[in-house]
Amino acid sequence: MTKINLIHPTSNPFARNAALSISELGMLNAIATTFVHDPDRFDNQIGQLLKRLSPKLTSTIEKELSRRTWIAPEGSKIYDYPWQEILRIFLVKTKLSKKLGITDRTLVDWMVAAFDRHVAKHHLKNIDAIYAYEDGASDTFTAAKEQGIYCFYDLPIAFHLTSRQIQTEEADLFPELAATMLAIEEPEWKIERKNREVQLADHIFVASSFTLRSLLDIGIPSSKISVIPYGAPIEYFQPHPKKDQVFRVMFAGQVGARKGVHYLMQAWQNLNLPNSELLLVGINLLPEHWLQKYSNYVRLTGSVPHSILNEYYSSANVFIFPSLVEGFGLVLLEAMACGIPVITTPNTAGEDIITDGVDGFIIPIRDVAALQEKIEWCYSHPQELADMGRAARQKAEQLTWELYRQKLAMVIKEKIG
Repeated sequence: MTKINLIHPTSNPFARNAALSISELGMLNAIATTFVHDPDRFDNQIGQLLKRLSPKLTSTIEKELSRRTWIAPEGSKIYDYPWQEILRIFLVKTKLSKKLGITDRTLVDWMVAAFDRHVAKHHLKNIDAIYAYEDGASDTFTAAKEQGIYCFYDLPIAFHLTSRQIQTEEADLFPELAATMLAIEEPEWKIERKNREVQLADHIFVASSFTLRSLLDIGIPSSKISVIPYGAPIEYFQPHPKKDQVFRVMFAGQVGARKGVHYLMQAWQNLNLPNSELLLVGINLLPEHWLQKYSNYVRLTGSVPHSILNEYYSSANVFIFPSLVEGFGLVLLEAMACGIPVITTPNTAGEDIITDGVDGFIIPIRDVAALQEKIEWCYSHPQELADMGRAARQKAEQLTWELYRQKLAMVIKEKIG
């Protein structure tokens, strides 16, 4: 029987569904991650210690860790190595990392690299293939190759050369925003790891045509790549009646230059539409003085719990995601599942999930005029926009996680089954 181990340092919908897909093939041997949230174990062990140190901090950490829930499919095991991830979260949430001069990004890199080394030493025995993700596969793939183990690689975002090129161009256009574009500051050791992962991979899974193009640009043959869009959370996100008459444009994600938010704010300011609102949901990465220029035109909520995002989507007339560099953008499918049409760029998964003019619009990156034109059309065509929203929900119902798992399983079975 073919045995595959899936490796992911945290937990997210696409990793959990990839594990389930492999399990449905009868090939999943084990999952390895940093932290598996178990409320009982947390309360009895780690939680008791933290509660003595700081009850308030314990509540914050519980909310953070609840997103790391993994349930091992029947017939497989799950292994977790939590202490480095717990330490990372502790340093970030207490802001001790800032006092020590350690960036959040440095902590993530440290945690992921350490996890990769551990997997390479302890999770390659008696298996036929390994399924791993960007930044966490370099050491694992190196060791796997020495043992003749097949390497599946999942690249959730555009390859780093494409990402760096676009973000470097943006930093030249907007020097004030350069600090928010992290790809231009990747350390050399991390770039070398990314390059090694792609070269060692036997087969690569990507979620969008844009990510596919970023790999073709560096000479990776198309036969080595499969494009499988992620699934829409149609059970979790659903349409609800809008509760007011305000025309509302919504964005969700990190409010920064890589996401193209500065272009959206400029377009919105230029339009100055009556009885309207631009709603930005997410952590702000833009300089404070930059936001102040638009304080009369936008509403910034900051980060909100995922459990109440449906309320925000349902308050909007249209969702705009003008990202410059993305791998997919699950927020697109969340909005569509809520019956909200979307406006996005080709540098997301727009081309893979949207029919332009039917359930949304695809516009070029950095195009303020195109943003204004589409927003103004949405504002002046409420009935047609509502029809697009219904079409968006219908499309989301077709792009299910079940379909994602079926397509993934088909390729895995073809390669090693």
